[in-house]
Amino acid sequence: MRDQISDCYRFLFLIPVLLVCCLCSNTASAQRTPFAVSSTCVNDTSYFLIINPNGIDSVKWYFGDPLTGVKDTSKNVVAYHIYNSIGTYTVTLIAWRNGVPDTNTQPVTIVTPVPFFDLGPQDITLCEGGTMTLSAPVIPGATYLWQDSSTNSSILVDTSGTYKVKINGCPNPDSVNIFYTPIPTINLGKDLILCTGENIMLDATAQNCTYLWQDGSTEPNLNVTTSGTYHVDVFPKGCATVSDDITITFTGPAYPFSLGPDTLLCPGETIRIAPNIPTATKWEWSTGATTPAVTIRNTTNLWALVEINNTCSVVDTIFINYNRLKKLNLGNDTAICKGNFLVLTADFGNGKYLWQDGSDQATYYVTKPGYYYVHAQIGRCESTDSISVRYEDTLRVNLGPDTLLCRNEVFQLRATGAQGGIYKWQDSTSTPMYTVTRPGIYAMVAYNSCGKSVDSIEVKYHDCECQLYFPTAFTPNGDGRNDYFRPVYRCPIYDYVMSIYNRWGERIFYTTDPQVGWNGRINGTLADVATYVWIVDYKEVLTRFPVHKTGTITLVN
Repeated sequence: MRDQISDCYRFLFLIPVLLVCCLCSNTASAQRTPFAVSSTCVNDTSYFLIINPNGIDSVKWYFGDPLTGVKDTSKNVVAYHIYNSIGTYTVTLIAWRNGVPDTNTQPVTIVTPVPFFDLGPQDITLCEGGTMTLSAPVIPGATYLWQDSSTNSSILVDTSGTYKVKINGCPNPDSVNIFYTPIPTINLGKDLILCTGENIMLDATAQNCTYLWQDGSTEPNLNVTTSGTYHVDVFPKGCATVSDDITITFTGPAYPFSLGPDTLLCPGETIRIAPNIPTATKWEWSTGATTPAVTIRNTTNLWALVEINNTCSVVDTIFINYNRLKKLNLGNDTAICKGNFLVLTADFGNGKYLWQDGSDQATYYVTKPGYYYVHAQIGRCESTDSISVRYEDTLRVNLGPDTLLCRNEVFQLRATGAQGGIYKWQDSTSTPMYTVTRPGIYAMVAYNSCGKSVDSIEVKYHDCECQLYFPTAFTPNGDGRNDYFRPVYRCPIYDYVMSIYNRWGERIFYTTDPQVGWNGRINGTLADVATYVWIVDYKEVLTRFPVHKTGTITLVN
C-alpha cells in the first residue's frame, strides 16, 4: 500500500496540470471533494487522484461506466478511466482506513472537446516590460485552465514561457511561445578627432537586434577611416528603434602607434602594457585608466586612445587571452576497492602530458595502489599534480576458532582485520574488545566503502580438570623476583602454545613450552612499560579437552 501512495505523488508530475490545480484549491473545497480528475474530455485518459491518501489501506473505484465491463473498476490509489461517450457519470470511491470503509461519490461530466482554436502566432517576441493578452473562445458555463493555473478565458502575458489552455478539461493543441527582448543601450561613444591614417571600429551590438547604418550597412559593427558623422538605427525585435550618432574627424600628421601583438598568458600571470609615446598628452584605456601604462589580469579586448601633442588621437586594440590550462587537480588522496579502477584526468586540450611511468596520454587508468604524478604543458604554460591511491581491501574480520573455556573463565574477543571499517558486535556494541562470560554464539559485522565482512565464534564452557593461572603484572628488572611471565599449574598438559602481542597487534613472544616464560625483552631490548595481550592454547592430559585462554599482562619497572 505504501508503494501505491508513493506512486500517487509521482503521478503529479505526469498527469495534466488540471490535477495539480485541484490540489491547490482551498481547504473547504478539498473537504467537499474527496478526489480530483485530470480530464473530463471524451476519449481522453482521465486520472483520478485522492486528495488525502493518508492512512488508506486499500481502495475500490467504480467509474459509473458499466458498458466498459471490468475496466469500470480499479483497486489502484491513482486510477484512470477512458470515457467513450459524453454525459454525467457518478464515480464512487471506497477507501479503507484501518479496515473501516469510507464511501464517497462524485459526479463527473464528460464533454466533447472544444473545436481547435488559434491562440496566435507560434512565437511572439515582446519588448522588455511589455505585456499582451491571449484569449480563448468565450463559452457560457465553460471552465478554463491555463498553464499557470489561472482560470479566466484570457490571460495577461508578462513573462517568457509557453502559453496553453484547457477548456472543460480538454487541452487545445495550440500554444504560443513568448520571448522578451531586453531594451538595448546603444552608445557609439564621444565625438573623436583622430590622426590621419587611423581607423576605428564602431560597435552597436545588442541582443536580438538588426542594424542599419547611414551608408546602408546592416552589420552590428562599422569600420571608420574617413571624417564624417556616423549614424546607426538599431531595431530590437518587439521594441522601438534605438539610434545613436558620432562625429569623427581625421586631421594632423599620421603617427605610428601599436599596443603590441595579441598575447596569451598562463593562469595567474599578469601583463603590463606600457607603450613608449613621448609626445602623448592624454591617455584613455578601455579599463577606465588614464595613466601611460596598465596591468591586465584577465581576458579582455584592450584598447587605448592616446592624444598626440594636444592635436589628434591614435587608437589601437589588442586581445589578451589566458591559456585554458588551469591548475591541475587529480583530486584528494583516495582509496579504491580491489578489482575496481580509477580514472585520472589531466585533459586540457592539445598539450604535452607526462605521468610518473612515462605515459603521455591525457588520462591515466589506476589499477593498483601507488603514488601517481602528472606534468602537463600547453605552450609555455605548465602545471603538475599528484595523488596517492590505496586499496581498501583489508576488511577480513576474524574472531578466531570456536573456543572451549573453563567454567567461570572470562574470555576477551578481539576482531582482527576490522581496522579502518565500521564494526558492530551481535548486540550492536562497537567496542574494540568484547568480554565473554557465558556460552553462546558471538558475531561481528564490519563495513567499509568496499562492502562488509562477517565472522562468528561459538564459545562453550566446561569443568576443567587442569587450570593454568597467569599473573596480571610482572617486573623483569633482574632482581630474581617476578622476572618472567609464565603460567602456574599443578597438572599435566600438552600441545601448549603461548603468544604475546603489543598494542599494534605484532607478536613479540612465542613459546610451546609452559616452563619458558617471557623475560620482558624484544630482540634483546627491554620492552616499554605497557599492557600486552597474551593468548594460550593447551590440552588436558586426562580429559583431552582443548582449552583456550586470553588476557593481558602489564610490564612494570
